[in-house]
Amino acid sequence: MNRTVIIALIFIITLPACEKVFMNDAASTDPFVNFDFLWETLDQKYSFFGYKEIDWNEMRTNYRSRIHTGMTEQALFNVLSQMLYELRDGHVNLTTPFDRSRNWDWFLDYPPNFNKNVIDRYYLGKSRRFTGPLANRVIDSIAYIYYDSFAREIKPGHIDFLIQDFAALKGMIIDVRSNGGGSSANSRLLASRFADKSRLVSLRLVKKGPAHDDFYDPLEEYLNPGGPMQFTGPVVVLMNRLSYSATNDFILRMSALPHVTLIGDQSGGGGGIPVDYELPNGWQFRFSTTITLRPDGFNVEHGIPPDFIVELDPRDEIYGIDTIIEFALDFIREGVGGERSQITQ
Repeated sequence: MNRTVIIALIFIITLPACEKVFMNDAASTDPFVNFDFLWETLDQKYSFFGYKEIDWNEMRTNYRSRIHTGMTEQALFNVLSQMLYELRDGHVNLTTPFDRSRNWDWFLDYPPNFNKNVIDRYYLGKSRRFTGPLANRVIDSIAYIYYDSFAREIKPGHIDFLIQDFAALKGMIIDVRSNGGGSSANSRLLASRFADKSRLVSLRLVKKGPAHDDFYDPLEEYLNPGGPMQFTGPVVVLMNRLSYSATNDFILRMSALPHVTLIGDQSGGGGGIPVDYELPNGWQFRFSTTITLRPDGFNVEHGIPPDFIVELDPRDEIYGIDTIIEFALDFIREGVGGERSQITQ
């Protein structure tokens, strides 16, 4: 398959959820029919069996034995969601009129390293400004920007204003902790405004056939400078385990830039692009269909490590201090990240 067709496939599976549901024409409430449809669809299309060393055939044996005629919808949901939980993937869901399953281990098993109340009261404070979805403030000649969700649209004018306004500052902190993701278009747009030149940022693998290891050759993805101005001075990105999906993608793109430093905890991951399918009984399920690698081959599905691991100290929290933000401020003040902020046009 040529590059154009692969790009077209990626475009199709990144459409908004309401446009990417693959419907099933053979309606049935039979629990065996629904189990088999779910298992077989993932068997042919899920992307991480090899990477996660999951024996999907064993899963079928273990969980299909729990299926029986006449079981309630709740009982069927419990079996199917438990099997999906084994995939250890936050992009895998089963959605019904009464519940939605998801694996939460990728962030609930780790400390939050984030306190929104501390940020609101002591860092953004009363002098905060909202430039589109970007809450921001200048702290000791350093720009601090908090972006809570990539589902909230960023417009080029928002970034133009901030880059111009922050031109003379020592550097910039972009806080995407506890940003669970959203639109990859917002991720690409924001990252493009910090690119100094075109850089290879990732390799995308798309399934070629039904075998678990059957992929097309990797598709190279580049980050190119976007807009009339780029910020190429010292930039720090703050991250934690709830920095997921499109946020993980943003961190991956920013990590390729030499003037950007990652600080905090490892990101949550979510490197596979998800698609939605429908079971014969009308329930919807979602799962990852691609693999994303750094240019060096590192799989980002389980997260991206920071350049500096910094945890939020509970003793600091008591006094309204965010340990991670303070580390980032000191990092820029001491000039470790570069000489002085610059704007390129």
